[in-house]
Amino acid sequence: MGNLVIDISKLEMAASKLRAIAHPMRIAIIDLLNTSQKLSVTEIYKKLNIEQASASHHLNILKNKGVLVSKREGKKIFYSLKSVTLTEIVECINRCNEE
Repeated sequence: MGNLVIDISKLEMAASKLRAIAHPMRIAIIDLLNTSQKLSVTEIYKKLNIEQASASHHLNILKNKGVLVSKREGKKIFYSLKSVTLTEIVECINRCNEE
């Protein structure tokens, strides 16, 4: 067996992303964006029935940790998932809860 090389910086980035998604509302946002290609802040907070400030707070955390990307179109900002990998983690967690 070869030597296992552990890249601490990669592990720290992974842990940081997992901490970012480790909140019920942020998991709900990821689930929502998994079914829609992109959504505006307004669409997100209305679909989740939360305050706009709360939605913006959670969206900023997810964007800053590289989970989401945003694109301005006119006056609206649209959010989408940066990668489907995190949605697979969320789906895995959801499957664990079914048993």
